Amino acid sequence: MISHLPKLPLPKLPLIALVMLAAACAPKKPPVALEAPPATARPEMASPPAEERPATVETGGSSIVPGSQDDLRAKAGSDTVLFGYDSYELDGVARATLLRHAEWLRANPQVRVTLEGHCDERGTREYNLALGDRRANSAKNFLAGQGVDVARLTTISYGKEKPAVDGSDEAAHAQNRRAVTMVMNR
Repeated sequence: MISHLPKLPLPKLPLIALVMLAAACAPKKPPVALEAPPATARPEMASPPAEERPATVETGGSSIVPGSQDDLRAKAGSDTVLFGYDSYELDGVARATLLRHAEWLRANPQVRVTLEGHCDERGTREYNLALGDRRANSAKNFLAGQGVDVARLTTISYGKEKPAVDGSDEAAHAQNRRAVTMVMNR
């Protein structure tokens, strides 16, 4: 019956079919995951693009964002000026600090600040709110006199509500009689 077909060696045909069938039915191996390169090898993949993150300045092992509160403190030495008892007059040290604040604000024209006025615990709430307002405005007026646009400067008085230092001695009182320059945005 099969005499008209050419004779093939039988072992080869079933062997080829068996290998093909085994390859088709064999379970598939999951693809081998390649190890990602270390972050230092491709820093552009480890962090967002430069235009999406603020530039930083390395200082003593920490990063400071230009135009930030930390940047103001680092460049001006302090974000705070102190006042004498029952006074809103700027002394020489306060003026020197505010000169550095003005210089920093001119170098960071996109920044707006709030000048916070604070008092020690002595006196009534109302009196200290008014004195804190005069202290904040004293700092604001000094900065405006140095060429800082007043549209970038706002004031608020906290009176005796937010002491920097707890205590009822003169050392604590001296630290609480202050105006603080607070960066509001970049």
